[in-house]
Amino acid sequence: MNEIIAFFILLMGGCVGVIDAAEGAASITGRVVITKVMTKKRVILPSYDMRGMTVNSSSPAASSAVGSVTDELSRVVLYLEGPGLRNPAPLQGTLIQKNRHFDPDLLVIPVGSTVSFPNDDPIFHNVFSLSKVKQFDLGYYPAGETRTVKFEKPGIVQVYCHIHPDMSAAIIVLATSFWTRPGSDGKFAFSEVPPGAYDLVAWHRSAGFFRRHITLPAKGTLDEDFVIPVKDLDSSVTTQPGSSK
Repeated sequence: MNEIIAFFILLMGGCVGVIDAAEGAASITGRVVITKVMTKKRVILPSYDMRGMTVNSSSPAASSAVGSVTDELSRVVLYLEGPGLRNPAPLQGTLIQKNRHFDPDLLVIPVGSTVSFPNDDPIFHNVFSLSKVKQFDLGYYPAGETRTVKFEKPGIVQVYCHIHPDMSAAIIVLATSFWTRPGSDGKFAFSEVPPGAYDLVAWHRSAGFFRRHITLPAKGTLDEDFVIPVKDLDSSVTTQPGSSK
């Protein structure tokens, strides 16, 4: 009987610890403001037939131009950097080559993850990157085949195709589980962040890095906004346009 009582006391003590940990965490909220359209129009190529299959480069998914602030917001990733942040478990990601484009054109993965690059077009493709974070060249391979790459370091990896210069994508490799994408209104939020000093990073595919040093208290909410690309609301922000880290 005493053992049972002791077990429940231990269990209750553990629950209290979890609650205390949650109470000892803060939140970050903010908004990304895009002041102009920065992304060039995609190259529109005509439809063609090959091996009985049609590659329709004039389809909306393949040729639509990024022409609004909302579209530009979809090209933004926000994340935290700093000591004490846990690395999330690696996962298996996929970057499909279809209709002469990469889908998705922006992929976020944890450090140590593996990405597959299946060719879903009835033509040859070649996937490569010259980024410092990860350099690779998967060679030329036909429809139905795939290649894989493991990403061991954090940073931005720009991906291209040797055959089709209009094809490009970005892989964001992170050593933290604290990352997010802004909503259509530009708002973003991080919750249950341990107190401490961090860098809050906003990265846009065309404008590059916008970095701000922040200090989170044990409780409460910190509000941080970014204006891209003209200037940041905080003069202490460091911008690194076009950096691949």
